[in-house]
Order: sequence, then C-alpha cells, then structure tokens
Amino acid sequence: MFTASKQIQFLATLKQIRFSGQLVLTESKGQQWSFYFYLGSIIYATGGIHPVRRWRRNLVACCPQMPNQRTAWQQDLAALEATPSINCWEYQLLCLWVERQNITREQATQMIRAVIAEVLFDIGLAIQVTSQIKQDTLTLSTPLGLFDVQQALTEAHQLWQVWRDAKVAICSPNSAPVIKKPRELRERIAAQVYQNLSKVLNGQNTLRDLALLMRRDIVQVTRSLLFYIQMGLVELVNIPDLPAPIGTPVPRTPVAIANPTGPLVACVDDSPQVCQTMEALLTASGYQFVGVEDGLRAFSILIARRPEVIFLDLVMPNTNGYEICAKLRKLAFFRNTPIVILTGNDGIVDRVRAKLVGASDFLSKPVESETVLSVVHKHLEQGAQQLN
Repeated sequence: MFTASKQIQFLATLKQIRFSGQLVLTESKGQQWSFYFYLGSIIYATGGIHPVRRWRRNLVACCPQMPNQRTAWQQDLAALEATPSINCWEYQLLCLWVERQNITREQATQMIRAVIAEVLFDIGLAIQVTSQIKQDTLTLSTPLGLFDVQQALTEAHQLWQVWRDAKVAICSPNSAPVIKKPRELRERIAAQVYQNLSKVLNGQNTLRDLALLMRRDIVQVTRSLLFYIQMGLVELVNIPDLPAPIGTPVPRTPVAIANPTGPLVACVDDSPQVCQTMEALLTASGYQFVGVEDGLRAFSILIARRPEVIFLDLVMPNTNGYEICAKLRKLAFFRNTPIVILTGNDGIVDRVRAKLVGASDFLSKPVESETVLSVVHKHLEQGAQQLN
C-alpha cells in the first residue's frame, strides 16, 4: 500500500521505463481507478465512484454538440458492444467520434485532460491504495493524445491546494447537496434565491455537476453552500453513478422507438439531464420529442413545432415557466394544449399560480417515468374526447 504523497514517485517510474499497459489503483474500501499508459504517457483514466457521471459531465463541457445526438449514440454503442474484447468504452467512443469527425481531436484531448485531472484529484483524497500493473493487456485504439505524468500530477496538486485553501476540504466534490430543512432555509434567504436553490439542490447533482450547470468554478459553488451545510440546513449525500450506456439493452429494430411517429411532446428545461431523461423515456414509448434548454428561445421553437403536450420548467435563467405559459395561452392554437409545469419546489403557492396562468398540470422533480407517461396519456385522451 502507498499513500497519495507517494504517487508521484511511482507514476514517474512508469514514465521512466516508458511503460505501456494498464495501472489499476485500489483503495481500502474497494474503489478502483484505471490508468492507461502508452510509452510512459497517460492516454486515459477512468474508474472511481462516478465514472459514467464524470464522462457525461465532461462531454457536455467539452463537446456540447454530442449529448443531444442520442440516436447516433445508441448505434455507436451497439457497434462497440459487438466488438470482441472491448476495453474502456468511454475512450473507444471518443476515438470513433474523432474518426468520424463528430468531434475534433482538440475537443477529445481537452475532455481527456479534464477526466484525468478529476481522477487524480479523487485518488489524492484516498488514504491508502494498492497498485496492480497489467502489462501488454492494452486494447485501446491509437492514442488521441499523450499526457505527461508529471504535468498531470502538478495540475492535480494545484487543484488539491486550491481546495484546501478554500477551506472546503470537509466536502467531497462527488457528494450531492440536498435541502435538509426547507422551512428554515426559506426564512433565511430571498424567495427567488430559495426557488433557484430548491431546483438544483435536489440530491441528483453532485457539486461537480452543479458547477457545470451553474457555469461556475466548483470551489465557488462549494463555498457558497458551506455556511448552509455547517448550519445543517443543507446536507451532502452520496448518490449512485449514472447507468453505463454500454451493456444495457440497445433498441435496434422497433421502428416505433427508433423513429417515433406518435404525438410530439416538448420539454423546456435548462437542465440537459432532464431533457435527456425525458427524451429517452418518451421516444422509447413512441412519442416524438423536442427538447429546449434555452428558455429565451422556447417561445419561438414551440410556435414553430406546435407540440401536442408541453412540459415547462418552473425556474430558468432569464425567464420562468409562468411567463412562457401565460404567453402561450394568448395564442389561439395553444389555448387548449396541455401544459405541465415541472418544479423541484412543490408548494401550494406555486400550484395556485400555475393554475392562474393556465397550466394544465403540475409535476414535482425528479420526474418518475410512470407519472410522466400517465400525465401525457391522460391529457392526450382528454383532448381526443373534447374533439369528439
């Protein structure tokens, strides 16, 4: 076993001997990280508590054009699943996208650098780890980039130092903040601030996820919550990783799922995760889908597409679900369209206000698949009955 402080010497040795292969580090509780080397340089790193969440988050940050192409994802992942002895699907998928020019090599290397930095940061928080060398077992594609071990460790040490200096070392960046005492917190802060916090502090986003959603540095986000955490108004909880897309059932032949032809359903929500969840759920059930993450563009897109059911997030930057709903209701062709408000703050005041602006229904987040499908079916059925 060796501590984080001894990692530099060990990894530097792999650089000196121009090692090619895989290094597996395991901490005392069983958590593992894998580093892939080529001639002494790191070409990729993965593992830890949230490998899929980490990959998806950095993909959104570095390759924003990719997360919305879910149909292409499924086809690519199906092809990777069919590949014998596939190793590290995250890296292979990046290689495939660079080859097809879906993303640039610069985007891929930027993402890999960020992933390596996160992995090294997390290992630095471990007390003791054991190492295992797997030489000549590397089955990754041609390296997208070669990342110097010493430089990567230097960058990781800088991140550790900033984290300690900010006095947030008691917090894990992989934990998720959730409001523990809503009434007390509501009394301490402005109503609009509470609405914004209740939307994101829902136990579904880690501190790293929140930093991306809020487009702020993770240290700033953590420090802004530290007072409430210390007061016991907000608590940090452990959450599971997102499911790995490879190894899961991939739709191949059903036309109704691959090319949905049912009624068009729209979701206006500034959270990419919510839009992606709704898209996967609804298209798998045969509905067409349009997702809008920019609230300011929502009105024009909805007018152009004219969906038959609309889900509206309550709180968004520069606008809100009430305003969009009220504007839509002034248009003749949206007068009877089912509009469902989505919110993480399920209060009676919000429900009353939603009714006043013409909302048809009100759902609390996180959304549940059965509830969403039930609401869509109910309102479409009511609309059909009215026509008859």
